[in-house]
Amino acid sequence: MKMEFKSIPVQGKNILAGISIIVASLSLAGCTKNFEKYNTDPTKLSPEQTLAITLTAYAPLEQNIYSNYQTAQNLSADEYAGYGMTSTGNFYGKNSNYGMNDGWNKDGFISQYNNIMAPINNIAKTGIKAKNPDLWAVLLIIEVEAMHRVTDKFGPIAYTKAGSSLTSVPYDDQKTIYQTFFKQLDTAAASLNSYIASPQFQTTPNVIGANDLIYGGDYNQWIKFANSLRLRLAMHIVKVDAATAQQQAEIALKAPGGLLADVADNAAFKQTGSRVNDLWQFDQWGDNSLSAAIGTYLTGYNDPRAPVYSTPAVYAPIAGKYTGIRLGANNVNFPYKSSVFANYNCKKQEDKGTFYQTAPQLLMTAAEMWFLKAEAALRGWNGYSSSDAKTFYEKGINISMQQWGVSVGSYISDNTSTEAAYTDPLNPANNSAAVSSITIQWDPAATKERSLERIITQKWLAMFPEGQEAWTDFRRTGYPKLFPVLNNASNGAVDTQIQIRRIPYPVDEYSKNGAAVNAAVQLLGGPDNAGTRLWWDVNKANF
Repeated sequence: MKMEFKSIPVQGKNILAGISIIVASLSLAGCTKNFEKYNTDPTKLSPEQTLAITLTAYAPLEQNIYSNYQTAQNLSADEYAGYGMTSTGNFYGKNSNYGMNDGWNKDGFISQYNNIMAPINNIAKTGIKAKNPDLWAVLLIIEVEAMHRVTDKFGPIAYTKAGSSLTSVPYDDQKTIYQTFFKQLDTAAASLNSYIASPQFQTTPNVIGANDLIYGGDYNQWIKFANSLRLRLAMHIVKVDAATAQQQAEIALKAPGGLLADVADNAAFKQTGSRVNDLWQFDQWGDNSLSAAIGTYLTGYNDPRAPVYSTPAVYAPIAGKYTGIRLGANNVNFPYKSSVFANYNCKKQEDKGTFYQTAPQLLMTAAEMWFLKAEAALRGWNGYSSSDAKTFYEKGINISMQQWGVSVGSYISDNTSTEAAYTDPLNPANNSAAVSSITIQWDPAATKERSLERIITQKWLAMFPEGQEAWTDFRRTGYPKLFPVLNNASNGAVDTQIQIRRIPYPVDEYSKNGAAVNAAVQLLGGPDNAGTRLWWDVNKANF
């Protein structure tokens, strides 16, 4: 695998250092040329200078939510979510076998401090919170969207005290981090709603404009995103703190501005300059294939999204099928791999398949929100009933099919199709019977647990290829049911059947911020390995 590829950083080289170094330098690192010009005393910037600095920051910040995507997410969360599997080389002892490659995984920890928190901290020093609270609101939403991905991979992280010390930066427990996320979203939503209601909005409705690669400066869309992000985070904590989960979910469900509801609301950042779609980039090497997990569901359900999500296998015994590769298989150079990219082999760049060179990258979809609403209804939140759960569930499927440009046909009324069994044409030892018997059609007589499996399975199919959130759903609910890893190289740290729960802290942290990371392990409540559950990952097998 050509591991030299990295996503384009905000500036120069990414600094692979401990958090004590990174967060201590938050007041020193700049994110734009303008900021370097004015950084000598940011408290004395004019409103015009503050605005100029801030506007140039949005595009790189948005793109760097997926900074170092391959190593930060694709070679971990995307695999653990059952979406992808590496298809070249012997990867025993690497992430796909729970061997855990620190050289890859540290990018998912450090990059967000370098490329998200440091620039936002610098911008805060310009006085933007008071001068332009609407601009600060969008930055807060970006920060929460980026940093929840870090804590949901690793557990306790440095967050509320980032930048407070030159020697050791303490970590927050996840409960504190989530409480802070909700408060930041409170501030962001209030500021944006206030600006929209102000006379200034009538004369200047769009301040950020084209600098915003997600919504083009549309504050109404950012309010929807903030509300939707709150609902996502609320559901994360439902098993560990049901009361707060319901409270925050109902705030989101009743909030002014609403949630992402239609395909046009989907949050995705555009590519600019020399930056390309991360998924397109590393697939050029041919080393990323469909996971057997999603392949068997797509096949068993006769899912119309299959040819959009993937090209079929080309190896003779299974040519034309969406077979995929089992997680943790050790074969070298699989001849039957299937690309996760529709039309990847098209001759002309402008023949736009699913993940073409300049395709925007999805952060959140309206389909995800409909499935979250279905789960909220299943739990009886917000005055919803079981009939609402059915309505929202079916809406989620329809919106997903619309998003991917396929006809839903009779998919929703299919009450017989289930996940297919997996057959490996080269190594029968990798074969597996289907692990799920869940059907598609809503069943009003099903138990809540069975209904939850149905919701999460279809949500998982709809959220492809965003494996970070899908892996979180799997850990908090146990769904969709996924094949266990074939070869477990964790030396007993990870139970093969329970599957991987988190990513260990980077080795650099122990040498550069040792006292803090050792204290964080105490907050974690278990050893710093891939088998320890996060705070919200409560071992409850029932609804």
